[in-house]
Amino acid sequence: MVIVMRDNATEQQIKNAEQRLEKCGFKIHRVDGVTRTILGAIGDKRGIDMREFESLEGVYEVLRITEPYKLAGRTFHPDNSVIPVNGSAIGGDEIIVMAGPCSIESEEQLYTIAREVKKAGAKVLRGGAFKPRSSPYSFQGLGEEGLVFLSQITQELQMGAVSEVMEIKQLDTITRYVDIVQVGARNMQNFALLRELGRIKKPVLLKRGLSATIEELLMAAEYIMSEGNYSVILCERGIRTFENYTRNTMDLSAIPVVQSLSHLPIIADPSHGTGRRDQVVPMARAAVAAGANGLIIEVHHDPDHALSDGFQSLYPSQFQRMMEEIKTIAWAIGKTI
Repeated sequence: MVIVMRDNATEQQIKNAEQRLEKCGFKIHRVDGVTRTILGAIGDKRGIDMREFESLEGVYEVLRITEPYKLAGRTFHPDNSVIPVNGSAIGGDEIIVMAGPCSIESEEQLYTIAREVKKAGAKVLRGGAFKPRSSPYSFQGLGEEGLVFLSQITQELQMGAVSEVMEIKQLDTITRYVDIVQVGARNMQNFALLRELGRIKKPVLLKRGLSATIEELLMAAEYIMSEGNYSVILCERGIRTFENYTRNTMDLSAIPVVQSLSHLPIIADPSHGTGRRDQVVPMARAAVAAGANGLIIEVHHDPDHALSDGFQSLYPSQFQRMMEEIKTIAWAIGKTI
């Protein structure tokens, strides 16, 4: 349930309400809004009479949360979450673009691409150091060496850094080098990993699973948030359907649906969503028009010789053109890039 305090509630009244909830066995999640403090109480409500909390001093109202995603939903947190990342903010009026290669192949390759995407307006550099590949014989990434390149280059260019974690044992290494930890589609329901991500102090980019429903995506976010990390960025990256012309089916309707259900920002990944270079830019434009808070795009200066996903990576010139096009769309809907 949610306890909404009065706008003139004192700190002592808020603490009294927290203590009463804790005594009843609830786990408390506090949000201090502009005018009111909201206390989210997570736990077993059986045998609890909500009226005993309504009578507490300083309490404005008590609401029952009916959605299974208590912390990710808007009942507990009605205002949009804005997540700061390296001087930028995801979830506000600015559309944040993350771009870079699927895999970090060398320092020279990453630096070449980073300069191009930075010049075009990207705020965050993406690059995979640990790669989940369908074949065990495919390039698996450079590991920590790649993360060192990513960290050094983003510091020099004053960009944020995002890279994917595949398993718990990689977490300590990755968090030393990146600003955002990415959870790939295959790990969306790796609940042990999600709980560990809930204990770190860095934003988590959570991609929708290959066949996951929107509710399952929000419940995965709930696992992270239930451990104390509220800095979760959702990502629509396409789902698997019976259509095989594109790599996945890009579900753009998920963007406004998620925004109606959750306060968490959501970005779009048209590179994985389509798997075709000629489809990435149109879907990026459509995602911005649909209200996405950002984009994550694969870019490579020599995609024909890329070690992974070259067929869906934009050339730098295509990326620059895309950035110019989505600026116009962003302006039309009251956003900036």
